[in-house]
This record gives sequence, structure tokens and C-alpha cells, in this order.
Amino acid sequence: MENSAAGTVRLVKRISEAGAASRRAAADLVLAGRITVNGTVVREPGFPTRPEDRVSLDGKELAPPRKYYIMLNKPPGWTCSNADPHADRLAVDLIRLAEPVRLFSAGRLDRDSEGLILFSNDGDFVQRLTHPGGGIRKRYFVTTAKPLSPAAIDRLTTGIRDDGEMLRAIAIEKQSAGYLFTLGEGKKREIRRMVAAAGSRVKILRRIAIGALELGPLPPGKWRELSPAECDAALRME
Repeated sequence: MENSAAGTVRLVKRISEAGAASRRAAADLVLAGRITVNGTVVREPGFPTRPEDRVSLDGKELAPPRKYYIMLNKPPGWTCSNADPHADRLAVDLIRLAEPVRLFSAGRLDRDSEGLILFSNDGDFVQRLTHPGGGIRKRYFVTTAKPLSPAAIDRLTTGIRDDGEMLRAIAIEKQSAGYLFTLGEGKKREIRRMVAAAGSRVKILRRIAIGALELGPLPPGKWRELSPAECDAALRME
């Protein structure tokens, strides 16, 4: 996060987010005395602004950027990265907005996994979803090449050590067609590593819920915006 203090944003970032200029050009505008904050000329590019402050360029108030909160049902074969030179298909490219907006994924699904992934240009929202201590649970539907024995499920919910990391599922529920895994923190390729340690291999790995937000009937490759209530649901620690 680039906030100068709690609840504040650097002036150049505020100008850039409003679409008035790049951050480098925004600094030039500030130094030239063309920017006012609440009617007062400010010549400090790093000046901390609050959400309620009125920032103007040449007397015209700059509107704050619209915040986007988007659910995507990621198909297999798409990479969750904004810039990966080795990826031929980026999941963010499936989202087409009417205006140019830089979206960031709240966490990732590996290339071969599918299901619910959230994107936003709200850094605070993304950070709250991805912070290791956030306590937000995620649920996955998983099918395996070989069934997991009750003993293996017990091991995976108790915790195993793999490559120097402790991996543990909060819960694993057997279903008619596969398993429902519930994870807390979530480490890189955690479910695949756990299933491999249990002597099997993941065939399908689909994230179906984040917090209290469920993927629902959204088709693969499609996206939609979230309501405020759904954003709250995603942040709910369940």
C-alpha cells in the first residue's frame, strides 16, 4: 500500500487514479502549482490526502476513480497474473470494461485450476482478501485420480510438512463426485501438494467460495460485478 498514513493517499497517486496524468506527470503538475487541495495550492507531490479532500487541477475538481469489484469464473489454462511473459492467456484479459482500468487479482488460482477469482482496482479490498492473517476461508471442489482414504484425510486436516512448509486443510468433506476442501491461509499449489502427499493426483480443482461469497451459476470464462453486500460476504470470516 502506498498510503502516507492511515486512511490517506499521496497526492500524486490521487491525481493519477483520477486519470488526470501519470504519476511522474502528476508530480510536475504539483510542482508547477496547478494543483489545489481544498482550495489551497499544494506543491508537495507526497502530500497526504484524505478521501473527503477536494483535489483540483487548474480549478477543476478531479473526480475520484470508480472502484470495480469483479467476480470471474476462471477456466483452466488461464494465468492469474497481470504481466507474465511466459503466459499466453491472462485471466484479467477475460474482463472487458468500458474504460481502461488496471485490475488486480485478489490472490491466485494456478493455471490448471478453475473457478472463483476476484479482481479489483481497490487496493484495500485486495489486501484484506489476501492478507495471510485475514482468516478468510476458501472452499474448493476437488476430484482425484485415486480416492483419499480416511487416514489420508485425517493426515491432511491435522497437517503435513512439505518443502519446509506446514500444509493443512481446515476441513475435507467427502462428496458423491469428489471432495470439498476448506482452506484458511492458502499456500502455493497447496491442495495439489497435499493430494500428492496422500498418494494421489488432482484431476479437477475448482474454487467455489471465498468467505460467504459463492461462485453460483456464473459460466466459465464469464464475469460480473459484485454488489456491496457481496463484497462484504467475500470478506466475511466463515
